[in-house]
Amino acid sequence: MRVAFVDLSRASVEVREVDAQGPVSLGLKVHEEAESWRRDPLSPESPLVIGMGRFVGGRLMGVHRMVAVFRSPMTGGLHSSALGGAAYKMMGAGIDAYVITGRAPEPVALLASQEGVRVEPVKLVYEYQGLRGVYAFTKYLYESYRDFFQSNSARAVVVGPAAWRTYNGALASMDLTPKGELSKGAEDFAARGGPGTAAAQGHNLAALIAGGKAKARHQAVADIHRIDEVVKVKLKKGYLEALQEKTVKYRYDPGLGTGGTFGVNYVHYRDLVPLFGYKSIYMDRDERIRHADAVLRLFWKPFNELVFEKARSWYNCGEPCPVTCKKVWQGKKVDYEPFHAMGPFIGVYTFEDSVKLVDEIDAYGLDAIEMGHVTAWLFDAVEHGLLRSEEVGIEDAPVFNPYRFKPEIDSKKNARLAGELLRTFVEGGSEVVEEVARLGIRKAAKALEAKYADRVAKVGVRFRDLAVYVAYGDEGYMTPNFYWAPGMVAPMYVQGKYWTNYNPTFMPPEEFAKTAYDRAVMESLVEDAGMCRFHRGWAEPVLEDLFKLVGVNMDKGLYRRFAEYSIRAGADPRPWESRRAMDVVSTMARELGAKDWKFDAYETYLEWWRRYKEALDKILGITIL
Repeated sequence: MRVAFVDLSRASVEVREVDAQGPVSLGLKVHEEAESWRRDPLSPESPLVIGMGRFVGGRLMGVHRMVAVFRSPMTGGLHSSALGGAAYKMMGAGIDAYVITGRAPEPVALLASQEGVRVEPVKLVYEYQGLRGVYAFTKYLYESYRDFFQSNSARAVVVGPAAWRTYNGALASMDLTPKGELSKGAEDFAARGGPGTAAAQGHNLAALIAGGKAKARHQAVADIHRIDEVVKVKLKKGYLEALQEKTVKYRYDPGLGTGGTFGVNYVHYRDLVPLFGYKSIYMDRDERIRHADAVLRLFWKPFNELVFEKARSWYNCGEPCPVTCKKVWQGKKVDYEPFHAMGPFIGVYTFEDSVKLVDEIDAYGLDAIEMGHVTAWLFDAVEHGLLRSEEVGIEDAPVFNPYRFKPEIDSKKNARLAGELLRTFVEGGSEVVEEVARLGIRKAAKALEAKYADRVAKVGVRFRDLAVYVAYGDEGYMTPNFYWAPGMVAPMYVQGKYWTNYNPTFMPPEEFAKTAYDRAVMESLVEDAGMCRFHRGWAEPVLEDLFKLVGVNMDKGLYRRFAEYSIRAGADPRPWESRRAMDVVSTMARELGAKDWKFDAYETYLEWWRRYKEALDKILGITIL
């Protein structure tokens, strides 16, 4: 891989060849060699790696993701986060990855082309030409470097206001037309774990802008006949046929009359979709179905009618790809995770209100999944009487009891209050919320338990018990994606992604650990390929053969190295602290009629957790380092 090593303290750039399978492998290598586990996650000497996979520029589709590898300010361990399509233009610079260390004295942008990589001081402009946040900043950069963008067909990855002020900043990228307008659907966020915060607070890096005329790195991936030959051996059909067959869900599923993650998940999972900060796991099935019906009527149907029955406004992420997975509703890209975060998960069932909240989240450059958890947690704390509404910067109490919830009326109230909370989270105005924005849920929950010990005693519920998260080390944590699935809170070394068994299922811990490990291994390899996981159905069976096409013997040991790093960093998984996190496991066991696990005492939860962790470590061949 051709890698630019950038030291922002000295504004120096050195480009050299590095033997690495892909951006994830490179990130592991760089962090291991730097022994970054010895440093604070936001230390200038903790590297931020942003790169693309080996298959860019050829005939393979869905392989143009930009992947960030960094030490997470949330978990304390090494994390990987990716966004779609950006490498299609950014590969033009002829640089496969950027390794950023040091901290610039003021915010800077990196501009990369075939002429080289330069460091430029840049103003942080988050209000511009009627746009806000990352959209305004991207437009401002385009106008400031118009010649560079146009002559290099460049694309930018930027951070928003949240990255400078919170633990929860994302990296954002949106493709622009030749006239500098936002391309519909071609916007995405690498958000989980705080990569934007690592860029901004760790390095004073505000943007990476790259482009040029460089194309495929390897001639073999530009040869459709060779690709076809590889795919036919394993899948017994040609590449394009296999791709079309395995990506139906993300494009359009005629059996469901919808497509994309948003369209399919509500129909497929129905009453198993978590609502109200996971409080729905305590409801009986009839009550969950009542809520699911309301979500389908008020939340899913308005989207589906416009996007599938009328406009058919389907797009991709900015690379040529027939899987038009980006479903756009009146100009806004709609995916399950962010819309559920700012929708049913926080007690907002009206789709139009959710759109406004997601737009706010995106403009700030926040991780929507995490903000769904933060909002639901603080709403629930007010509902329980642990906090007063004015203490979290909202003018009234939300309706966060699902049994009292009137969807048409209370959704609008909750949406308005969520908007107030989001602005307070980034811009300040509440001591409690500012503490959460600085510390994250886990540390803030413990601080609030000490501060309001009398309220905790009176209510009989701890702050931490209202949140769902996986604990890492003494202070780190990660909130799960929105599935009622034990694997999402199991002691895996990387969570908050799909590096686990995320099905609504239950099984003995040893068996569960094996299924989750198998998925984690494949997901890490798909990410190392710079490949969109929507393509995993056809790609995983042939991935090793695709790597051979570019002269690489696939290294399947990436996940083990993540685990070893976590242990060295003191960020390994720790037993559950939150009652609700434990109940994601126990209620699913009960839902599925598991007879051997009753979870009637904490010791039973701990036994399942320990047996799972021991089984996983045995598979990994890990002992305490």
